[in-house]
Amino acid sequence: MTAAGVGLGQLLLALDATMVTLVEAPRGLDLPVASAALIDADDVRLGLSLATGAADVFFLLGVDDGDVLGWLAQQARAPAAIFLKEPSDAVVMRAVAAGTAVVAVEPRARWERLYRLVDHVFEHHGDREDPLYDSSTDLFGLAQSIADRTHALVSIEDVQSHVLAYSASNDGADELRRLSILGRAGPPEHLAWIGRAGIFDALRVTGDVVRIDARPELGLRPRRAVGIHHAVADRRRGPAFAGTIWLQEGARPLAEDADDVLRGAAVLAARIISRLAAAPSTHAMRVQEVLGLRDADRTAVANAARELGIETDGHVAVVGFDGADASVRLAEVLALSASAFRSDAQVAANASRVYVLLPDTGRPAAVTSWIRGTIAALRSELGLTLRAVIATPPTGLAGVAAARAEVDRVLDSAKRRPGAIGQVTSLAESRTTVVLDEIVTMIGADDRLVDPRVRELREGDPVLADTLRAYLDSFGEVGAAAQWLHVHPNTVRYRVRRIEEILGTSLADPDVRLVLSLSLRAL
Repeated sequence: MTAAGVGLGQLLLALDATMVTLVEAPRGLDLPVASAALIDADDVRLGLSLATGAADVFFLLGVDDGDVLGWLAQQARAPAAIFLKEPSDAVVMRAVAAGTAVVAVEPRARWERLYRLVDHVFEHHGDREDPLYDSSTDLFGLAQSIADRTHALVSIEDVQSHVLAYSASNDGADELRRLSILGRAGPPEHLAWIGRAGIFDALRVTGDVVRIDARPELGLRPRRAVGIHHAVADRRRGPAFAGTIWLQEGARPLAEDADDVLRGAAVLAARIISRLAAAPSTHAMRVQEVLGLRDADRTAVANAARELGIETDGHVAVVGFDGADASVRLAEVLALSASAFRSDAQVAANASRVYVLLPDTGRPAAVTSWIRGTIAALRSELGLTLRAVIATPPTGLAGVAAARAEVDRVLDSAKRRPGAIGQVTSLAESRTTVVLDEIVTMIGADDRLVDPRVRELREGDPVLADTLRAYLDSFGEVGAAAQWLHVHPNTVRYRVRRIEEILGTSLADPDVRLVLSLSLRAL
């Protein structure tokens, strides 16, 4: 995850004390940070993520004190900050001595939620400076503006009730709000009551403000909420539900016009969410330029790579994953895994496909192992069935766009012939299948390239057409064709003679066999 840069203090302010607490910042809070990476205990022990050059901020997942101290000692350049749960005094002292800030993460916080929030801050912190938009085009900024106007604690959630942004917390936050920000599910009795009250249903179908009374026995303070809806191309379907804005009453009573503020905020939030969905961040555009998913000349690609911290003459690997499942944010899920494997990994999505760019791999076996492990983990944990294709351009960065196109060729063929291509493969491994599939697809798209005699044979006598396919695929061996068709060899001989009579040609001619075979496959 990489961006143009934001002050460490700004980042911590956005994350709020509910999620993180600053322990020490030896170089101050104005230190610019623009990228983050995840490292787990296995990465540290196996030495897979020792270099800090490609990231400013590191999330240390489940790494014990001894490994953290060893990891810090091996860094040629001190990270700007490390985030970890319950840092020990020894870790704090070593980090401060190296000039690294230490941020304590709330023990109940989910790392994927923290990563998503940091990603949002990095990618969109400059939105409010964009003259094309008004002053409330950042979801965090909008949440804080609502809070300031209504005296409430505000959170903005997507359609799956994932928190996208929130206002600064205070002592008035109840347990449901704290757990929501931390990425934990709210207490089951809370959610069950909200569901039974029909609140979720009301938010999805109407733009009216919904009021929720306090439930002292559940520890719930009074709330108000409004659904976020935006227009869709087909106006007959009505506005589409895009999320919810929640107001929790804090220490002060809500402003008298809180309902009006909420309704206006829902309109602004819909615009922001629609814009963010339609216009990728600067970081996303840079990755797309390097991968050739966005038009860019050679100079622009080199500049984009430089911004991303990718060496122009180093080894790279491009991995394409394909797996359409609207219920899972595949790009985010794969970004977590890729960043844990390589802190300088870059991720871009295009429709159902997600591409991972791994700079300076030098270890193809390790890359393949990571791909297989990721596919297995996502199948086990999320029920996803993914296919992956890897390409390693010999020309480094200059060949990345071509490598991505190579990956797409294999994935396209795999969609048309899923059983013929492996789950983890490359163009070199699948070349025969891919090339044949592309030839047959091209022929099938142009009626002039399909022998009309084959079409007539299929329509007039499908049994003879199947016999012709079996005979050609068996290289003219009658016995093999008969076994395939489960008939007597004499039956195949008789059918072949009939086919030659109907087609008016001899199957002994290799050119005839080639044209007929391709036509059969195209049909």
